[in-house]
Amino acid sequence: MWLERASFPTDAWSTSQMSAELYSPHGYYVVVETTDEGAVPTVVGYAGLSSLPGNPVADVQTIAVAAEQRGRGLGRVLFTELLDEARRRGVHEVFLEVRADNPVAQTMYTGFGFEHIATRPRYYQPDGVDAWVMRAALEPATRSAPGPIGQEALDERD
Repeated sequence: MWLERASFPTDAWSTSQMSAELYSPHGYYVVVETTDEGAVPTVVGYAGLSSLPGNPVADVQTIAVAAEQRGRGLGRVLFTELLDEARRRGVHEVFLEVRADNPVAQTMYTGFGFEHIATRPRYYQPDGVDAWVMRAALEPATRSAPGPIGQEALDERD
């Protein structure tokens, strides 16, 4: 939960909310952890998607990357895996909310073809920050197996 609290200091999910997400039969979570030799692995990023079986719509639930790991493409790797999973599930549309004061995330999502379709006033509490609702149409899956998620994926993008 340290990464949740560090990434979302004023509106972090509680332990019970995170647990419910992780154990939901409709969710899909992907995690990136450090793999330094001799070190205890540490989670440095995660992202989650939710979609009901047979529903052509999915929602991005969350995405977080540790501050010291930002700017390395981990957010793109995590987000790509969520979109790939959505395709594997037969999803045609993906929605998400992003803070109106987070232009870095907005730019990343726009780069994946997401469009700002609505604004939810004062969505993020207790800050009272608006949420941008974003949407993208997905092309069908081109492969059935997941792609690389770790360093291999970062190497391909650099």
